[in-house]
Amino acid sequence: MKSRLSIALLHLFSWLPLPLMRALGALCGAIIARLDTRMARTTHTNLALVFPELTAAERQALARASLRNSCQMLFEAAGTWLWPAPRALGSIERVRGFELLQEALAAGKGVLVAGPHLGNWELLGLYLSACGCGPSHQMFQPPADPRLAALTYAARSRAGANMVPTDKYGVATQLRALRAGEIVGILPDQVPPPESGEFAPFFGIPAFTMTLLNRLQHKTGARVIAGYAKRSAKGFEICFVAPDPRIYADDLSTALTGLNATVEALVRQAPEQYHWEYKRFKRQPPGRVSPYQS
Repeated sequence: MKSRLSIALLHLFSWLPLPLMRALGALCGAIIARLDTRMARTTHTNLALVFPELTAAERQALARASLRNSCQMLFEAAGTWLWPAPRALGSIERVRGFELLQEALAAGKGVLVAGPHLGNWELLGLYLSACGCGPSHQMFQPPADPRLAALTYAARSRAGANMVPTDKYGVATQLRALRAGEIVGILPDQVPPPESGEFAPFFGIPAFTMTLLNRLQHKTGARVIAGYAKRSAKGFEICFVAPDPRIYADDLSTALTGLNATVEALVRQAPEQYHWEYKRFKRQPPGRVSPYQS
């Protein structure tokens, strides 16, 4: 029933123009910010951890802005997923750093695009398959409900992306794609399974960090580019930036530090658009407890 309602709402909201989607998202975020919700509590906890230098009033304002942006992302998903690809891509007003992506591809060893949960990451994934740089390959873990899984898969692949499973077959597909000189997109800031990560600092705090991106890079010599779709006044701005050079280190611990420093640098460009509602620090080193109460 919950999945059916979600699908129905997505189709309903897809009839709305982007400004109205955002207005409804901002209203939803403002309501959540005033209530004692899990989203609000997690946001406040994360911001207190990563921005201790801010005053309480500054963190409160940032939390409200973050909740508005996160809810706008939910409403925008109706268009990002269900509009025809040209219409969704038409909301992109400008692209910065595209030459970095082109130069990386020209090296011929494939490109790993690290796109964290910042701005509209669904639109970034769609853009990677439509920007004229050849096919892109992105991991896909389907929702439990088959109807929602089918909708999500169709939405993310409709511009040509090759969606691969989050298993050994999917990793092998990504390796082949990189060795063929193609693009692989990865969300680098999810908490991985215990066997697939190590701790590395993120905003100075130990964060259990996926090793997949760095292992793929080490095996193939692929170039890494960081990117996100920044929410702008009337649409979006795609931003590509060079990573922290430590991301290429042979030592895995150093490389993971470089990965998290890369994500942190992006987040600092638009901290209100990062998904602070996610429990990024829920897994802690031995002897430390989770900072989240619920």
